[in-house]
Amino acid sequence: MHAVFLAPLLASPILAEEPPARSAHVVVDGQAQVVDAFKDSKEWIEEFLWVETTFDSDGDGKLDRMHVDVTRPKQTNTEGLKVPVVYETSPYFAGTGPDDKSFFWNPEQELGETPKERKTMAHVPRSEKPGMIARSEVRTWVPRGFAVVHSSSPGTGWSDGCPTVGGDNESLAPKAVIDWLCGRAKGWSAQEGGEPVVATWSAGKVGMIGTSYNGTLPLAAATTGVQGLEAIVPIAPNTSYYHYYRSNGLVRAPGGYMGEDVDVLYDFIHSGDPARDAWCDEHVRDDVMRKLQDREHGDWNAFWAERDYLLDLGPMKAACLVAHGFNDWNVMPEHGTRIYTALRKKGVPCIGYWHQGGHGGPPPGELLNKWFTKYLLGVDNGVEKGPAAWIVREGDKASKPTAYAEWPNPDAKSVVLHPKPGGKKVGELAFTAAADRARETLVDDVAHAGKELAMAEESPNRLLYATSVLSEPVHVSGTARVTITFACDKPATNLSVWLVSLPWTDKAPILENVITRGWADPRNRTSLEKEAPLVPGKPVTVTFDLQPDDQVIAAGERIGLMVFASDRDFTLWPKAGTKLELHLADTLIELPVVGGKKALEAAFAVKGK
Repeated sequence: MHAVFLAPLLASPILAEEPPARSAHVVVDGQAQVVDAFKDSKEWIEEFLWVETTFDSDGDGKLDRMHVDVTRPKQTNTEGLKVPVVYETSPYFAGTGPDDKSFFWNPEQELGETPKERKTMAHVPRSEKPGMIARSEVRTWVPRGFAVVHSSSPGTGWSDGCPTVGGDNESLAPKAVIDWLCGRAKGWSAQEGGEPVVATWSAGKVGMIGTSYNGTLPLAAATTGVQGLEAIVPIAPNTSYYHYYRSNGLVRAPGGYMGEDVDVLYDFIHSGDPARDAWCDEHVRDDVMRKLQDREHGDWNAFWAERDYLLDLGPMKAACLVAHGFNDWNVMPEHGTRIYTALRKKGVPCIGYWHQGGHGGPPPGELLNKWFTKYLLGVDNGVEKGPAAWIVREGDKASKPTAYAEWPNPDAKSVVLHPKPGGKKVGELAFTAAADRARETLVDDVAHAGKELAMAEESPNRLLYATSVLSEPVHVSGTARVTITFACDKPATNLSVWLVSLPWTDKAPILENVITRGWADPRNRTSLEKEAPLVPGKPVTVTFDLQPDDQVIAAGERIGLMVFASDRDFTLWPKAGTKLELHLADTLIELPVVGGKKALEAAFAVKGK
């Protein structure tokens, strides 16, 4: 038996054996179903318009208007049906710049020095005429009786304004669209002037979804607290541009995009009005981004604070289903987990879906459907009362995650492990600390990639320490933390840490034996806002988190801690030769192990090591 819901959405359910005279949403097992009356795409209504915002980000003296499209069932006209909305907004819909790294910053830069100037991209051309923007989500939701809406972000396509890459207008633009869907903002038939357009067909309940930048913007909109945004599904969202382009004070690129920074991304997405191109370049990219992003030092400042959504969660009330990959080295796992943790603490309904893959990866269709059915159709299907965390275990299908009461696993406890001498080859990683005077050195050389260093039987450019061989699988769940005490012969150095499984095998392209990673600028050891240069030869202690993870490390492997300086795939590339001397007795890793120390002891082939 299933329930059929009449419009308006709050109408009482009746049994399927008593069909209504008008078209209605159908819900089975808590999920909205395809309805015959809605599924003929030839009958769908398509329209595009412009929504007026509350800001003028391109300096032309007029409020910016956002280009919006709508696809909805015909019954919204013929029967007066009011429907909820699935909404995706993006800076990418109108096209992007070339995939050409010659426009990126040159990573060959000495730490603390001004970088060499980079080439800027030409303005991204937009379509000759405005029209429908995108087709994403349409075939999934319109046949189920939802409208699907898209909009182009400020300064892209036929939307007014300037791109700000995380600035306030990127939050206020989708807010304006939601206000229009709820009858509170003005819509127009033209980018300038035009006739009023009203969303009379909207039920005033909106859910947002998207991946990567498109997954960041639902969170941005939700932080405004806009009424009518009931639920969001951010997939691999960038929750902080500082955490995307920096790491613990260090200038660090997102994986695969060495030399990218905020101003590069601005160029890549700037496809808006050519008449405002030069103004935006001067006043946003050059006067703000290039002056404040600070590639010399990587320190935290007000520019980055404006672009950290964790700091803006106060007004947020939209229910959040966040999805992320634990091996996403572009938008790293900390982005999804930091928002999940904060929203759970805040009391906003939030569940997480994590997988073992890389960038992207939506939650299973059933979970996603239940989320929007609950919050947009008002069906009490219990999705928010079920498991808080869904994790795809190693080797399982993405559609078959394992349910957990919470994340990190409540049974995970911090286990402290210490390096022992021998790291130029493979030293021991054990429960007991090394002798007080134990020292080992490495020499920075960015010519050697991290994978090469981890595979080397012996290397002067890294120090590697590993546990005994595991006789049983070990489940790591949470955020590992390292404390490294070292002296350096220069006033600055990169500091990179990988946690790996050994022996190294190419068992899966995305895993490559990397359990997790982390990076830090030792000059920011006491403050992210202000550096304290290293005194050559004087030891310092640096403590920082690695990227969060949930992984089962197989029996027969060893858990390895690799410490090195410059990471060719992520950090700046200073000249080779900087020497680091680790003080092993004061260096350690805190590893979150399910079952704690007893579980790890039981897994070692040689007990007690």
